Amino acid sequence: MKKVFTVILIFAGWGAFAQDSLKSFNYSRNQVTTTGMTVLGSWAVANIGVGAAGWANSAGGSNKYFYQMDVLWNIVNLGAAIQGFTGAQKNKNKLFGPSESLKEQKKIEKIFLINGGLDVVYIGAGLFLKHRGDIRNSDQLKGYCSSIILQGVFLLLFDGTMYNAQRHNGSKLRRFLEKNPVTFDGRKIGLIYNM
Repeated sequence: MKKVFTVILIFAGWGAFAQDSLKSFNYSRNQVTTTGMTVLGSWAVANIGVGAAGWANSAGGSNKYFYQMDVLWNIVNLGAAIQGFTGAQKNKNKLFGPSESLKEQKKIEKIFLINGGLDVVYIGAGLFLKHRGDIRNSDQLKGYCSSIILQGVFLLLFDGTMYNAQRHNGSKLRRFLEKNPVTFDGRKIGLIYNM
């Protein structure tokens, strides 16, 4: 009877440790996302404000179109930041098990990795528009290209930083799960098996 009681205590104590550790990894993922969305939202609001003032006060030429694209582009950025922030807040107090934690971690890493690829496409599109604007002597294309290149470079730096931060947290989570393949949350025992 003592042996059974000892095993139960070990699993209960270990389960509490594992659940707290998972909670810590999930909290870290959530904090990185929340901070990132705050940065993206702040960038968007600043660009909308400066862009709107520049657009309104522009005498024309490529500057008018630069500011116009800045406003339009950052309305989308602001929407993405709000969606990301509210999603992170919604997950703030959720308790994820090991497989759910890993799934959420992989999902957020994939999002920022794909976004980084899109950012390269934005920069390429901006360079293409610059070339077309020079050939056609189009102020609209010249203005739009400068704005798209600027936004693409910012987003590439942003998404690269976010991916690296999330990947770092994910690496720690994966190492933790490899070292602790048995989980116990107070109600059920689980085993993680890597294939």
